[in-house]
Amino acid sequence: MNGMTRWILTLAIICILFAGVRGASAGQMSIDGTAFATRIEAGGEVLHIKGVALLRYLIFIKAYTGAFYLPQGVDGSRALDEVPRYLVLEYRVAISAQDFADATYQKIKESVSSEEFQRIEPQINEINRLYLDVDPGDRYALTYIPGRGTQLSLNGTPLGTVEGPEFSRALFSIWIGDNPIDEYFRDRLLGKIR
Repeated sequence: MNGMTRWILTLAIICILFAGVRGASAGQMSIDGTAFATRIEAGGEVLHIKGVALLRYLIFIKAYTGAFYLPQGVDGSRALDEVPRYLVLEYRVAISAQDFADATYQKIKESVSSEEFQRIEPQINEINRLYLDVDPGDRYALTYIPGRGTQLSLNGTPLGTVEGPEFSRALFSIWIGDNPIDEYFRDRLLGKIR
Protein backbone atom coordinates (compact mmCIF):
# COMPACT_ATOMS: atom_id res chain seq x y z
CA MET A 1 0.00 0.00 0.00
CA ASN A 2 1.57 3.30 -1.06
CA GLY A 3 1.57 6.48 1.06
CA MET A 4 -1.27 8.16 -0.81
CA THR A 5 -3.57 5.11 -0.54
CA ARG A 6 -2.79 4.81 3.18
CA TRP A 7 -3.56 8.52 3.69
CA ILE A 8 -6.91 8.24 1.85
CA LEU A 9 -7.84 5.11 3.82
CA THR A 10 -6.95 6.81 7.13
CA LEU A 11 -9.02 9.86 6.20
CA ALA A 12 -11.98 7.65 5.25
CA ILE A 13 -11.81 5.83 8.61
CA ILE A 14 -11.71 9.13 10.51
CA CYS A 15 -14.76 10.38 8.56
CA ILE A 16 -16.66 7.18 9.35
CA LEU A 17 -15.82 7.45 13.07
CA PHE A 18 -17.12 11.01 13.28
CA ALA A 19 -20.17 10.53 11.07
CA GLY A 20 -22.35 9.69 14.08
CA VAL A 21 -21.65 13.06 15.68
CA ARG A 22 -21.29 15.67 12.94
CA GLY A 23 -23.94 16.51 10.37
CA ALA A 24 -23.20 16.45 6.67
CA SER A 25 -24.55 19.94 5.96
CA ALA A 26 -23.14 23.22 7.17
CA GLY A 27 -25.05 24.76 10.03
CA GLN A 28 -26.13 21.43 11.52
CA MET A 29 -24.80 18.92 14.01
CA SER A 30 -26.34 15.46 14.22
CA ILE A 31 -26.40 12.50 16.54
CA ASP A 32 -27.78 9.09 15.64
CA GLY A 33 -29.66 10.46 12.63
CA THR A 34 -31.16 13.51 14.37
CA ALA A 35 -29.97 16.90 13.12
CA PHE A 36 -29.87 20.10 15.17
CA ALA A 37 -29.06 23.63 14.01
CA THR A 38 -25.68 24.88 15.21
CA ARG A 39 -27.16 28.30 16.10
CA ILE A 40 -30.57 29.44 17.26
CA GLU A 41 -32.06 32.80 18.20
CA ALA A 42 -33.65 33.15 21.63
CA GLY A 43 -34.87 36.34 23.24
CA GLY A 44 -33.01 38.48 20.74
CA GLU A 45 -29.71 36.70 21.33
CA VAL A 46 -27.91 34.16 19.15
CA LEU A 47 -27.05 30.95 21.01
CA HIS A 48 -24.50 28.43 19.76
CA ILE A 49 -24.59 24.67 20.13
CA LYS A 50 -22.30 23.24 22.81
CA GLY A 51 -23.01 19.57 22.15
CA VAL A 52 -25.43 16.85 21.11
CA ALA A 53 -26.20 13.55 22.80
CA LEU A 54 -28.29 10.40 22.71
CA LEU A 55 -29.91 9.16 25.92
CA ARG A 56 -30.43 5.44 26.23
CA TYR A 57 -32.78 3.84 28.73
CA LEU A 58 -31.86 0.36 30.01
CA ILE A 59 -28.90 0.35 27.58
CA PHE A 60 -30.89 -0.80 24.53
CA ILE A 61 -33.77 1.69 24.31
CA LYS A 62 -32.98 4.97 22.56
CA ALA A 63 -35.16 7.40 24.54
CA TYR A 64 -34.23 10.76 23.00
CA THR A 65 -31.56 12.89 21.42
CA GLY A 66 -30.74 16.38 22.59
CA ALA A 67 -28.79 19.55 21.87
CA PHE A 68 -27.74 22.30 24.26
CA TYR A 69 -26.98 25.95 23.42
CA LEU A 70 -25.31 28.91 25.15
CA PRO A 71 -24.20 32.40 24.07
CA GLN A 72 -20.92 32.66 22.15
CA GLY A 73 -17.97 32.57 24.54
CA VAL A 74 -19.89 31.09 27.49
CA ASP A 75 -18.23 27.86 28.57
CA GLY A 76 -20.27 24.78 29.48
CA SER A 77 -19.03 25.09 33.08
CA ARG A 78 -21.19 28.26 33.30
CA ALA A 79 -24.30 26.64 31.82
CA LEU A 80 -26.36 27.16 34.99
CA ASP A 81 -25.21 30.73 35.59
CA GLU A 82 -27.57 33.62 34.92
CA VAL A 83 -27.15 33.36 31.13
CA PRO A 84 -29.52 32.53 28.28
CA ARG A 85 -29.66 28.80 27.55
CA TYR A 86 -31.64 26.47 25.33
CA LEU A 87 -32.16 22.71 25.48
CA VAL A 88 -34.04 20.76 22.82
CA LEU A 89 -34.94 17.06 23.11
CA GLU A 90 -36.30 14.93 20.28
CA TYR A 91 -38.11 11.84 21.52
CA ARG A 92 -37.76 8.33 20.09
CA VAL A 93 -40.58 6.89 22.23
CA ALA A 94 -44.07 8.04 23.25
CA ILE A 95 -44.23 9.58 26.75
CA SER A 96 -47.32 10.80 28.59
CA ALA A 97 -47.68 14.25 30.12
CA GLN A 98 -48.09 12.62 33.53
CA ASP A 99 -44.80 10.75 33.16
CA PHE A 100 -43.05 14.05 32.36
CA ALA A 101 -44.62 15.68 35.41
CA ASP A 102 -43.72 12.81 37.73
CA ALA A 103 -40.13 12.66 36.47
CA THR A 104 -39.65 16.44 36.71
CA TYR A 105 -40.97 16.55 40.26
CA GLN A 106 -38.90 13.59 41.43
CA LYS A 107 -35.64 14.53 39.70
CA ILE A 108 -35.69 18.12 40.99
CA LYS A 109 -36.52 16.86 44.49
CA GLU A 110 -33.44 14.60 44.35
CA SER A 111 -31.20 17.41 43.08
CA VAL A 112 -31.86 20.33 45.42
CA SER A 113 -32.05 20.91 49.17
CA SER A 114 -35.42 20.52 50.87
CA GLU A 115 -35.51 24.29 51.52
CA GLU A 116 -34.90 25.07 47.85
CA PHE A 117 -37.48 22.51 46.79
CA GLN A 118 -40.11 24.15 49.01
CA ARG A 119 -39.30 27.56 47.49
CA ILE A 120 -39.66 26.39 43.89
CA GLU A 121 -42.40 23.76 44.29
CA PRO A 122 -45.11 26.16 43.00
CA GLN A 123 -43.07 26.70 39.81
CA ILE A 124 -42.49 22.95 39.44
CA ASN A 125 -46.25 22.43 39.64
CA GLU A 126 -46.72 25.22 37.11
CA ILE A 127 -44.45 23.64 34.49
CA ASN A 128 -45.93 20.22 35.17
CA ARG A 129 -49.35 21.55 34.15
CA LEU A 130 -47.89 22.59 30.77
CA TYR A 131 -46.69 19.17 29.63
CA LEU A 132 -48.50 17.34 26.83
CA ASP A 133 -48.11 13.77 25.62
CA VAL A 134 -45.37 13.27 23.03
CA ASP A 135 -44.96 10.81 20.17
CA PRO A 136 -41.73 9.70 18.49
CA GLY A 137 -40.30 12.62 16.52
CA ASP A 138 -41.79 15.32 18.77
CA ARG A 139 -39.43 17.94 20.20
CA TYR A 140 -39.69 19.64 23.56
CA ALA A 141 -37.54 22.73 24.08
CA LEU A 142 -36.67 24.74 27.18
CA THR A 143 -35.49 28.32 26.69
CA TYR A 144 -34.25 30.39 29.62
CA ILE A 145 -33.92 34.15 29.20
CA PRO A 146 -32.74 36.03 32.33
CA GLY A 147 -35.43 38.37 33.60
CA ARG A 148 -38.16 36.60 31.62
CA GLY A 149 -38.14 32.97 32.75
CA THR A 150 -38.10 29.48 31.27
CA GLN A 151 -40.33 28.80 28.29
CA LEU A 152 -41.49 25.29 27.44
CA SER A 153 -42.39 24.65 23.81
CA LEU A 154 -43.48 21.58 21.87
CA ASN A 155 -42.55 21.35 18.19
CA GLY A 156 -41.91 25.09 18.13
CA THR A 157 -45.22 26.07 19.75
CA PRO A 158 -44.82 27.86 23.13
CA LEU A 159 -46.83 26.21 25.91
CA GLY A 160 -46.01 28.68 28.67
CA THR A 161 -43.27 30.45 30.64
CA VAL A 162 -42.34 29.93 34.29
CA GLU A 163 -40.45 32.70 36.08
CA GLY A 164 -37.48 32.48 38.38
CA PRO A 165 -33.74 31.85 38.00
CA GLU A 166 -33.66 29.39 40.92
CA PHE A 167 -36.38 27.29 39.30
CA SER A 168 -34.62 27.42 35.92
CA ARG A 169 -31.33 26.18 37.41
CA ALA A 170 -33.14 23.31 39.11
CA LEU A 171 -35.04 22.36 35.95
CA PHE A 172 -32.01 22.44 33.64
CA SER A 173 -30.02 20.55 36.30
CA ILE A 174 -32.07 17.47 35.40
CA TRP A 175 -29.87 17.20 32.30
CA ILE A 176 -26.78 19.37 32.92
CA GLY A 177 -26.41 19.65 36.71
CA ASP A 178 -24.28 17.85 39.28
CA ASN A 179 -26.83 15.03 39.66
CA PRO A 180 -28.12 14.66 36.08
CA ILE A 181 -30.34 12.01 34.57
CA ASP A 182 -27.18 10.64 32.90
CA GLU A 183 -23.60 11.91 33.29
CA TYR A 184 -22.47 10.86 29.81
CA PHE A 185 -25.50 12.62 28.28
CA ARG A 186 -24.70 15.76 30.32
CA ASP A 187 -21.03 15.77 29.37
CA ARG A 188 -21.85 15.43 25.67
CA LEU A 189 -24.42 18.24 25.85
CA LEU A 190 -21.90 20.53 27.56
CA GLY A 191 -19.24 19.73 24.97
CA LYS A 192 -16.92 17.97 27.41
CA ILE A 193 -17.05 14.83 25.23
CA ARG A 194 -17.25 14.89 21.45
